[in-house]
Amino acid sequence: MSRDTRGLRHAREVETHLGWLDSFTSAALGVLAVASGIYTYLGVRGLLDDGGALSLFAAVAYSAAVSTGIFVFWSYLMRLLPAMRTAATRMWLVLAMVVGSGAIVAMSSWLNAAALAGSAAVEQHLARTVQDYQASLERAHEITLQGQALGLDVGRTRQSFEDLSQQEAGGGLSGLAGRGAVFRVLTQKSDELGALEELIAAQEAPVAAAFAEGNAILSRMRALTVAPGPVEDRAVEFSEESVRLAGVITELRQLSVAPLVDRAARDLAQSVVLPRLDAGDAGGQAAQQATITSLLEVLAQRAETLQAAASEVLALEPAAEVVYTPISTADAVIRYARNFAPSWAGAIAIDLLPAVLVLIVAVAQAAIRAGRDPAEPEDAMTVAELRAAVLALREVEAAELSSPPAPTYRDEPPLPHPGREAAE
Repeated sequence: MSRDTRGLRHAREVETHLGWLDSFTSAALGVLAVASGIYTYLGVRGLLDDGGALSLFAAVAYSAAVSTGIFVFWSYLMRLLPAMRTAATRMWLVLAMVVGSGAIVAMSSWLNAAALAGSAAVEQHLARTVQDYQASLERAHEITLQGQALGLDVGRTRQSFEDLSQQEAGGGLSGLAGRGAVFRVLTQKSDELGALEELIAAQEAPVAAAFAEGNAILSRMRALTVAPGPVEDRAVEFSEESVRLAGVITELRQLSVAPLVDRAARDLAQSVVLPRLDAGDAGGQAAQQATITSLLEVLAQRAETLQAAASEVLALEPAAEVVYTPISTADAVIRYARNFAPSWAGAIAIDLLPAVLVLIVAVAQAAIRAGRDPAEPEDAMTVAELRAAVLALREVEAAELSSPPAPTYRDEPPLPHPGREAAE
């Protein structure tokens, strides 16, 4: 058996298979197009807020247009692309297939993904928002606790001034025992610091209560992310809880005493009410003035230390501003596409699966042409074609035998020319 003959047999075998497959290919394309249209309809309905008849009609019209477009597009390519013989025509049709596939993804696939995983994507958005709120709440609480820790610095400073006042009462600083001018300066500053320390201690209970309330709201928000029922209804309740939680975080920021300690440290050395020197002689008054001057220097140093501690707390990175933004199912699927890769793959595959069929048919047609082109025309004829040719030949021969032969006039002279007779 020659190589051309084997190629012809292979081509005829592939043609037989293609003929059988072509009998239901259109039906398969129709099923895929309708399935894509159904999911597109569900995705469009999720985007439309209005539930009236007009929205229903718009969703049906859009999904019908998508189904029709998909069916017509792939039908064109499945018929035309495999029939192209030149590289240029095939390239242009492949480019058309790429552009059309992108258009199908843009108008249908993302809506299909929204229908497949839209609710789960919105729940993912709620869960991410809860994490952001939790981080913001914990950060605000941490900064507030850092401010509360300044109470220890304030207490140490107050205690140092109380100790100095006790020394001055015994005459250990100015040399004059009693409760004179130096003693009054020391008690003035210790009383100021004591009031600040009490204010800081009073903030502990509100801080703990606000943090506990924030955690309770977070627990309710976490429950809403996994609760049964339509995700749209849960998102509304989630939004209300997020507003309450934002208020709690703002309250925690306002409860921070770091700004108050910073202002108190600035005023510690600057706002000193100097009492009248009450020593009985000039030498005692000079000793009091020298002691007060030294105390003012100590006040400046303690104030600088306290202000530095408060500045460290104020320099901490504040809690991030978190605002819950409601999101549609389609937007959620796009934003969290990495978490829903299987849904995206299924949504795209249902639209672009016919591209594989187009390539298969193109390869099969190329194999048919490769099997037929090297053969002679008479070798490429099928049995039916050969039978038809034989019958046609027999009909021609029979027609020739049945018709009488044309008469011939060999002995008759040629007819004279009319013009010549007239001249004669």
